[in-house]
Amino acid sequence: MPEVREQLPAEPSAEPSDETAAILAGIDSMATRRPVAAQVLAVTSSDRSDAKSLAQVLMGDARLAGRVTKLANSAHFGMSGRVTSLQMAVAVVGFLTVRTLATVSLTETGEDSELPDDFWDVGTGLALAASRTAPRFGVYAPDALCIGLLSQVGAALLHHHDPAGYRALVEEQPDFTLRRGAEKQRYGLTSVQLCAAALERWSFGEAMTVPARRFEDRTSPRGGLLRGAFEIVARLTLPDHVRVPIAAITCGSLDEDQLPPVLYDVRESLSTMRGMFREG
Repeated sequence: MPEVREQLPAEPSAEPSDETAAILAGIDSMATRRPVAAQVLAVTSSDRSDAKSLAQVLMGDARLAGRVTKLANSAHFGMSGRVTSLQMAVAVVGFLTVRTLATVSLTETGEDSELPDDFWDVGTGLALAASRTAPRFGVYAPDALCIGLLSQVGAALLHHHDPAGYRALVEEQPDFTLRRGAEKQRYGLTSVQLCAAALERWSFGEAMTVPARRFEDRTSPRGGLLRGAFEIVARLTLPDHVRVPIAAITCGSLDEDQLPPVLYDVRESLSTMRGMFREG
């Protein structure tokens, strides 16, 4: 399927609230907590870098290096244990995936309590669902994997900004597809909107930022990739989730008749990959 293209209208300019401005300002300080991850972002932005130089940087963060190696050896990349070096792992998953894992690691401080309780389960599910449905949206599957995993960055940032308040919000609204309304009311923006702002500040290109920026616009096919992924993961993980017609939120790129094999594949992959990123 050819790449889905759409004209992106200019977004309305609005003065952020004081709290929104504080959250966005906090993004810039995160790199100081994970210097190796920050260095990975710099290396993966350079055209002169290669797998060897990136692997050398990754060696400085055992947890991040472990995630890259585990992912390279997973069934998702078809290697199933054949990756024997960090340099080979970088070559298998690609620079964008390494950059994505480094970006997510910037939201960590070393304690699981510093992240929302459902952070890794939801993020892994979104990555798998986006990757599995990517061809329907004209998106390269490895890029879609990154889009899905990165989409949880905003939730992590809200949790860092207001740990007690955001934890209470999550407990009150366990359905992450409905949680955005409460986020908007409390913080002035949703976690997905915050994700888009953070990725732009970390110099991700439009291929990564547009799905998050256009998430709330149901006329946007490029936002449909993430909307569909959220719905798929909700159907698999939330017993009380009220289903939304998939065609309505994906601009017709997916329909209900196409979903059963997608749901099966994502469920099977999630059972094997759940906990991979958390454990590092």
